[in-house]
Amino acid sequence: MKKVIVCGVLTVLCIVATVLLRGPMGNADLEYTEVEATVISSEAVERTVRTRYSTSRQTVYEVVVRYDGENYDLINAHNAYSYQEGKTVKVYLAGGKMYANEEGVRSGSLLGKAYSVALIGSLVMFFVTIILWSKAAQEKRQAG
Repeated sequence: MKKVIVCGVLTVLCIVATVLLRGPMGNADLEYTEVEATVISSEAVERTVRTRYSTSRQTVYEVVVRYDGENYDLINAHNAYSYQEGKTVKVYLAGGKMYANEEGVRSGSLLGKAYSVALIGSLVMFFVTIILWSKAAQEKRQAG
């Protein structure tokens, strides 16, 4: 039962951290430079993701842009048709990486990463707590 209590407390802490990080992440002043870059290549790649129980397909957009004589992989591109080869597009340079939009810059920031970790931690800890609670209840029924 101690494991259940510890996991429950950790779950609550992760949820509180998620809630507390959401506001600052959404309102953070982002440090980026809006630039015009030329699309070098743009491709929609379909990948097959296999797990133990299922197979699914995932489309990934691989876009390369050139800005100031350097090529960058474009992060957070949601399609390939907006990035035709030779076309000049508006992109966002932050921390040496090129992003397709401000949301990509936001999620790539330190606060964005911390929020994502707290959110995933909340979900994982919630399920771990439920599983441990279920096992503890089952053991209690068998013992009593």
